[in-house]
Amino acid sequence: MLLKILLLVFFFAVMVAVGIYCRRTATNVQGFVLAGRNVGSWLTAFAFGTSYFSAVIFVGYAGQFGWRYGLAATWIGIGNALIGSLLAWRILGRRTRLMTQYLHSATMPDFFGRRFGSNALKVAASVIVFIFLIPYTASLYNGLSRLFSMAFGIDYLWCVLGMAVLTGVYVLVGGYMATAVNDFIQGLIMLVGIVAVILSVLNGNGGFTAAVERLSQIPSETAPALGGAFTSFFGPQPLYLLGVVLLTSLGTWGLPQMVGKFYAIRNEAAIRKGTVISTFFALVVAGGCYFLGGFGRLYGSVIEYTPAGTPVYDSVIPSMLQTLPDLMIGIVIILVLSASMSTLSSLVLTSGSTLTLDIIVPAHAATHKGAKLSDKTQLLCIRLLVLFFIAVSSLIAIVQARSSVTFIAQLMGISWGALAGAFLAPFLYGLYWKRTTPAAVWVSFVSGVALMCACMYCNFTGKTFLSPFFSSPINAGVLAMVLGLVLVPLVSLFGRVQNRGEVDKMFSCYDNTVTVRASTSLVDDTE
Repeated sequence: MLLKILLLVFFFAVMVAVGIYCRRTATNVQGFVLAGRNVGSWLTAFAFGTSYFSAVIFVGYAGQFGWRYGLAATWIGIGNALIGSLLAWRILGRRTRLMTQYLHSATMPDFFGRRFGSNALKVAASVIVFIFLIPYTASLYNGLSRLFSMAFGIDYLWCVLGMAVLTGVYVLVGGYMATAVNDFIQGLIMLVGIVAVILSVLNGNGGFTAAVERLSQIPSETAPALGGAFTSFFGPQPLYLLGVVLLTSLGTWGLPQMVGKFYAIRNEAAIRKGTVISTFFALVVAGGCYFLGGFGRLYGSVIEYTPAGTPVYDSVIPSMLQTLPDLMIGIVIILVLSASMSTLSSLVLTSGSTLTLDIIVPAHAATHKGAKLSDKTQLLCIRLLVLFFIAVSSLIAIVQARSSVTFIAQLMGISWGALAGAFLAPFLYGLYWKRTTPAAVWVSFVSGVALMCACMYCNFTGKTFLSPFFSSPINAGVLAMVLGLVLVPLVSLFGRVQNRGEVDKMFSCYDNTVTVRASTSLVDDTE
C-alpha cells in the first residue's frame, strides 16, 4: 500500500510541477490555447496519442470488444494506428496547420466560420461541441472507480475529485504547453505500463501459447459453429468488428480535440517525426489494450454479471488485474490515471476555448458595436470555462455512479458518432476542395447529429433503429460519417461557392514556395 501511495504522490507532484513550469507560455490566448503554434514533434505526437486513448479504451472498450471478438479485437488497435494516426497525420496534419494559420483560427468551429464565411456555422459547431463533449468528458472517470476500489479501497467520490483538481491545476496554470508536456510524460507511462501488464497477464495464464490454447476452446454464442472463434483471424462477428475499427479510427478525423493538435505543430520536421511517433504509440497502446482484452474470456468465472446474465464489461479488465503483484497494480493505476487525465485535459481545454473564442467573444462584439474583449479577459473566460467543464463533468460522473441514472453512459457512446458524423466530411472537404459550400456543411451537421439522436431515442425506447445492425451506436456512427462523406460533395455540386476570390486566397497558402534540403527533394536538372 505504501508503494502504491508513493507512486501516486510522485505522479501528482510531477504533473503540478510541469504546470507551474509552463505558466510562462500561457500569458495570452494564443499561448494558452496553442502554445504559440510552436510545439515540436514528440510533444504533438504524444498529445495526439494520449488524447486518443483514455481509461474508456483501457477499461471499457478493451473489456467489451475483447469479450465479444477475442484476439481479433487487436484489429481495432491496428486500425487506430494506421487510419486514426498514420493517415490522419499524412492527410490532415500539414493542410490543417497551413489553413488554420492563414485563417487565424484556433478551434474547429472557428475554422468552419472563417473557411465558409458563416458565423452561424461557427455557433452551430460550438453548440455541438458543447453538448457532446460533456458526457464524453464525464465518462473518463468511470474506468477509475473499480481500479481504485480494488487497489486502495478509496471511494469513487474522492477518486473523481482528486483527478479533477489535479487536472484543473496544471491546465489552468500552464495551458496547452503544460498539457502537451504532461501528455508526453503520461504517454511514456502508458507505453511501459501496457507492455508490462500484458506480459504479467500472459505469465499468469501459463504463457502466450497456453493462454491462446485455452481461449480457443471457449465456444462463441454468436457463432457456435465456428471452432476457436475467439482466436480466429476476424473473430465471430467480422462485420461488427469492422464497424468498431472504422468509428474509432476514421472518426478521430472529425473530433475537435484530436484535430486541434495539428494547429500547434511547429514545422515540417515536426510533422514527419510526429507521424512516425504517433503511429508507433497507437500501435503499442491501442493494439496492446485490445490484445489484452482479447483474453477476457479466460476470466469468465470471476467477472461481474448483470441480473440478466450479461457480462459487466467494465469489470473484465479489473478482474484480469486482481491477481497481479502490488507493484504491477500500482503501475496500472498510474497508467489509467495517465490515460484519463491526458484525455480530460484535452477535452476541457477544447471545450473552454471553443465556447470563449467562438461564442462569447463574437457575442460581446455584436452587443458592444464591434468592441473586442481584451486578451486578458478572453484568457480569464477560457480558464473559468475550463473550471466549469471540469466541475460539471465531475458532478455528472458522481451522479451516474451513485444513482440508477444510465443515460450518460449511453450518451457517451452516441457522442463520438455525432461529432465525427457532423464534422469529419466538411472539415476534410474544406481543406481539400474549393467547391465545398456552406449549405453542404449545414447538411452534414444536421444529418450527423439527427441520425445519432434518432439512434439514441430508439435505444431508450426499445425500438429498432433502421435495422438491428444499425441499432448499435457504433454502426450508426459509421453510417453518420459515410453519409456526410457522400452528402457534402453531392450538395456542393448543386450549390454555388460564394466569394470565390476569397476561397482562392485561402487555398493559396498551400502554394507558397519553401526551400528544402536536397535530401528531401531532388533538383530538376532538365529546367
